Amino acid sequence: MAMEVTMMLLNAQAVDGTVRKHAEESLKQFQEQNLPSFLFSLSGELVNEEKPVDSRKLAGLILKNALDAKEQHRKFELVQRWLALDSAVKAQIKSCLLQTLSSPVHDARSTASQVVAKVAGIDLPHNQWPELIGALLSNLHQLPPHAKQATLETLGYLCEEVSPDVVDQDQVNKILTAVVQGMNSSEGNIDVRLAATRALYNALSFAQANFSNDMERDYIMRVVCEATLSPEVKIRQAAYECLVSISSTYYDKLAPYIQDIFNITAKAVKEDEEPVALQAIEFWSSICDEEIDIIEEYGGEFSGDSDIPCFYFIKQALPALVPLLLETLLKQEEDQDQDEGAWNLAMAGGTCLGLVARTVGDDIVPLVMPFIQENITKPEWRQREAATYAFGSILEGPSPDKLTSIVNVALNFMLSALMKDPNNHVKDTTAWTLGRIFEFLHGSTVDTPIITHANCQQIITVLLQSMKDAPNVAEKTCGALYFLAQGFEDVGSSSSPLTPFFQDIVQALLTVTHREDAGESRLRTAAYETLNEVVRCSSDETALMVMQLVPIIMTELHQTLELQKLSSDEREKQNELQGLLCGCLQVMIQKLGGSEPTKYVFMQYVDQMMGLFLRVFACRSATVHEEAMLAIGALAYAIGADFVKYMPEFYKYLEMGLQNFEEYQVCAITVGVVGDICRALEDKVLPYCDGIMTQLLKDLSSNQLHRSVKPPIFSCFGDISLAIGENFEKYLMYAMPMLQSAAELSVHASGADDEMAEYTNLLRNGILEAYSGIFQGFKNSPKTQLLMPFAPHILQFLDSLYMEKDMDDVVMKTAIGVLGDLADTLGSNAGPLIQQSVSSRDFLNECLSSDDHLIKESAEWAKSTISRAISV
Repeated sequence: MAMEVTMMLLNAQAVDGTVRKHAEESLKQFQEQNLPSFLFSLSGELVNEEKPVDSRKLAGLILKNALDAKEQHRKFELVQRWLALDSAVKAQIKSCLLQTLSSPVHDARSTASQVVAKVAGIDLPHNQWPELIGALLSNLHQLPPHAKQATLETLGYLCEEVSPDVVDQDQVNKILTAVVQGMNSSEGNIDVRLAATRALYNALSFAQANFSNDMERDYIMRVVCEATLSPEVKIRQAAYECLVSISSTYYDKLAPYIQDIFNITAKAVKEDEEPVALQAIEFWSSICDEEIDIIEEYGGEFSGDSDIPCFYFIKQALPALVPLLLETLLKQEEDQDQDEGAWNLAMAGGTCLGLVARTVGDDIVPLVMPFIQENITKPEWRQREAATYAFGSILEGPSPDKLTSIVNVALNFMLSALMKDPNNHVKDTTAWTLGRIFEFLHGSTVDTPIITHANCQQIITVLLQSMKDAPNVAEKTCGALYFLAQGFEDVGSSSSPLTPFFQDIVQALLTVTHREDAGESRLRTAAYETLNEVVRCSSDETALMVMQLVPIIMTELHQTLELQKLSSDEREKQNELQGLLCGCLQVMIQKLGGSEPTKYVFMQYVDQMMGLFLRVFACRSATVHEEAMLAIGALAYAIGADFVKYMPEFYKYLEMGLQNFEEYQVCAITVGVVGDICRALEDKVLPYCDGIMTQLLKDLSSNQLHRSVKPPIFSCFGDISLAIGENFEKYLMYAMPMLQSAAELSVHASGADDEMAEYTNLLRNGILEAYSGIFQGFKNSPKTQLLMPFAPHILQFLDSLYMEKDMDDVVMKTAIGVLGDLADTLGSNAGPLIQQSVSSRDFLNECLSSDDHLIKESAEWAKSTISRAISV
């Protein structure tokens, strides 16, 4: 069999498609018929020095993929499958893997080290393979350098796969000791030092206890700082990556080292090769991120004993750090604006400068202004571009008062540069900077307006002219116009300074979308996004012009549907364009359908529009579905009960959206649209509810559905119940147990981390919205008694939430609302239950005294319904 496996693995990489497909089929068949034997053969192939390197490498890769997958549900299945394997077979596989670590063939060792880590990721949390770490550590003492290197690489991957609480501190100490020893300059082999430095990067999250011990921490920091001076560029880069990780994980332990770190990073930024210099800048960006978070969280007010003190490292380093960053801005690359993934010293320096501005605010302005004034008019383009970039980078952070007078002077200069500068880079950065001015220093929150009726015409003229420039400049100019329009969003019915130019702006943006080169630099997408923003923020005076835009966009959407026989590349472009056009129509539907004067005229387009959306669905592409689905939701909301005439034809696509597990965003959006339709149709949605509820319940029971779709599904139960009232009766026996088990889970799930806490609150809110909708749906119905059996559990859920003390404001408002709904719908029957409940009185009082007026309002309403229920 071994010979055959080798052939299969080699053929699976063959150039000839037929040979390749046949080999892939054979491998799949072998795996399905006899999994233990299949995995064992692969490990045997990987360890066998006589086999070709290509078959060994693929054997390792297939092994790795048999243990792990991106999708959670698939990963879970693979883990269970491995745990269920015969332990003797597993022992043989593990032995082959460990043996491969000392193979002279680099690719075999490297693949094996990844597979060992994947196995450890499954086994160690289940208390299996306890001898692994000991075996790896003992390898380090007696092996040749190449095997040492592979072992250190394995320890690094292992730290990435396993969570720190699975490995006891004694073993952590040994791993760290081995890794740091491997990094030492006394270690002669470069590959070993590099593997050790990279392994430390992954092991840092295990080192909490070691970083709390001064001596151990000093030692680790010394070795890392020494590694930043290694003659080997890859080791220097890996050492700086460790420093970046330390800066965020152990910010509070950095004070004794910060001066030395500044000196080595400054030298690296000035003199070292780019990959190293970039990481050195990244260190300071990371420190900014930490300090911005701390200052935001504590609102800048620190009591003496604050948990996470801010050390103001950036403030102290300012006089030296800012000049260092300004110098990097002059190191641009010739074609960086055309390349979407570009990242270089100048860009990293500008990004860091922007973060510094957000960290220290006003203090940065006097340090940067001289650089701008000195370079902005220089003949060499690099100096003009660097000065413009520096200016754009410091617009977020300092107070408007500090910046307004400077911006008023700079604005004319920038507009003139955007028109007249001979260099594409300078124009690109100038347009970006104008966008930043409009984003941060223009709008209803800024006291002194920068844009007035007086200069608006000049600004618009320049922007519309620059939309004809090269794609990268035109794209940034669209961005500037986007923020210009957004700043006038709150003008409402009064006149916006943009109103006189509305027609010209729309025309210019449509022209951009038809440019031959609109596919470059995201230009077409930017133009449509800007058009949407201009329409969304337009005032009532331009409603008729928006109305004239509707048939134009509909015609464009119609044209995309007429294209036949497309290559896959063209089909992708067509999908993208349909998505953009559906997005445009959605914004117009919301704008025109929302106000009485335009709604009547708008109705003439609705049939045609719905027809187009249905044809877009018939094209079958997930991305388009999202935009068309959102547009239909907006349409249903706008036209209300009249939407019922489209349901027979639309329903099958609604069902398809709800079944779309794979693209969970599509599923989530469709669930939202079901809510829109319920609000629009009210009880006319009844004929479709069986199908919708069946699908929603199926979604909830599936372990394949992404967890983020569950909260909106629960709140959708509430929407359905509100729409169909007591007719929801037949779904209670299915929906209520689901809500109950989710409620129990959501009470205790939040402690893990911020992301989990956020999700838990979303889940709680969805569950509460369901309860609220169900109570309100049954209000004043003779069938309210049906809800009585569920009341004790719901009150218990509210009690638990109150006791846990980790609700966010949104959940608090919904929760106190549910208490009110329960009392309102069940009336005197609920009285005794509420009186018996442990904390409803405390919870109510806490909400009544809340600073959040929405919570307070909800609580006052709940108080009145409860007192009615109790007094009867």
